[in-house]
Amino acid sequence: MQNSAMLWVGITTFLLVTLTIMVSMNFPFNWVFYLTVLGQVLLLYMVYKVLTDDYKTDRTFTDFYEDYPIGNRINE
Repeated sequence: MQNSAMLWVGITTFLLVTLTIMVSMNFPFNWVFYLTVLGQVLLLYMVYKVLTDDYKTDRTFTDFYEDYPIGNRINE
């Protein structure tokens, strides 16, 4: 998920944050409307790319958080 999917996450996030700033600065309605529609399309495409990405891992839910691995505590 590092290459293609994360690129689309970044692009979509940037567009929607920019759109939020434009709304708060009272940009013209047509700009806001078209960017909102584009943002919705990008959001759907981003979700599709993330869900269909070929990402493999050997981690499971018993590994807990990656930044604080506690291991498998069932045997303790």
